[in-house]
Parts: sequence; structure tokens; C-alpha cells
Amino acid sequence: MKANLLYIEDKEQNFYLVSFILTARGHEVTWAKDGQEGVAAAVRDRLRLILLDIQLPVMDGYAVARALRANPELGATPIVALTSYAMPGDRDKALEAGCTGYIEKPIDPATFAEQVEQYLDAPLENGTHA
Repeated sequence: MKANLLYIEDKEQNFYLVSFILTARGHEVTWAKDGQEGVAAAVRDRLRLILLDIQLPVMDGYAVARALRANPELGATPIVALTSYAMPGDRDKALEAGCTGYIEKPIDPATFAEQVEQYLDAPLENGTHA
């Protein structure tokens, strides 16, 4: 189940770890370093899933999720918040902004790929798969 993924993340170390884990599973991971670049990449590239940090320069992750959901062509693309924001209510805030799911940092390298892949396997609202 190879997939093209976008990771919108401003910290290179975080991108490297996520990319290392997911490319080892056969996925292709593209990197956008800020929210605006991430929105542009999501619109330009054909992606199966978007991983989204919340604390980003230019546009925060909530604004990015809302912008992506406002684009009808991206309505079926799963967006998973990948963030260190883990206070009560943060998960709900990400989901309300348009995220499909939520994974807390720091990630567990032993289980991370499976966590991400569950969003690739999940049926979408129209009954198809991502």
C-alpha cells in the first residue's frame, strides 16, 4: 500500500524521522516547511494523506486545515494532525478545523507507521478508500 504523503512541518529533525519511518514502509514523503507552502503543495500534488504540524510559521496548522478543507478537490484527502499540542481540547480543536485524525508527538517509532496507515485504510464518507 504505497502512498504519496505530505508532511507540513517546520523542524527538519521531525521531518527526517517521520520520512525515515514511512519511506522504510514504501511510502513517498514530501516536505513543506510552513503552512503556506503546505497548502500550495497539497493543491499542486496528488496525495493520499497529509500530516500536519499545528505550530507552524506563516499559517498555523488550524488555518492550514481550514484552507485545505475549503478546497473541494481536497475534501477526501485525510489530514492527520501530528503535534505536540496535547492539552485537553487540542485534539477536538484540530478535528474541528478539519483534521481527520490526531497523533501526539513525540511519536513512537515502533507504532508510528501503523498509526498513519490506519488513515490510509479508513473508508471515506463516500464509501471509497483514501
